[in-house]
Amino acid sequence: MAIDLAFRSKAVRTLTNEIGCYVLCDLDQVPIYVGQSVDGIRARVNRHLTSARSDIIANRQVDVWEIAWVWAYPVGNRADIGAVEDALFHEFHARSALMNGKVPKLPPRRTRVPEPTQKIQVMANAEIKEKKDPALRLPRQAEHYRQIVGHFLAVKNSKEIAVAIQAHFQRLQKYHRELLGLAREVEGDSGDD
Repeated sequence: MAIDLAFRSKAVRTLTNEIGCYVLCDLDQVPIYVGQSVDGIRARVNRHLTSARSDIIANRQVDVWEIAWVWAYPVGNRADIGAVEDALFHEFHARSALMNGKVPKLPPRRTRVPEPTQKIQVMANAEIKEKKDPALRLPRQAEHYRQIVGHFLAVKNSKEIAVAIQAHFQRLQKYHRELLGLAREVEGDSGDD
């Protein structure tokens, strides 16, 4: 299934364009990337989703194919963006490895992670349902893993890309287990003849 660009475009237009932080989430609403924007959350997210001037896309850290949700965390003061981003990163990275690459410093004290002011679905339900099929998702993400490893070996051998590669590997293992869960018993497989 192709990405429903009309749905995505309409959904992104509902995002706030205030400054602040945002979280890109996968088909399961699991955060995969935490970012910040000083020129407006909507504008920054739109650049990611259209691959326009987006390092995380160019470096193969994030596969746009997986981004189904965006959570917005606007802030009133530009000076607060870094602290919010750090808190969000450490909260979500502890649950499931993020693709950020760069690991921000731990906040000096446990910072309460605010609720997002918006949770916007940027992928149509039918598209999400189809893409969650392990027989489709695992091969797609295995190919993306191959691309990020190739990028690391041929273009940008950095610790940031290595962190993203590790996060992708952990996700691949999850998709692999889901695919194996589809296995059926076939006559003759048990070796009992």
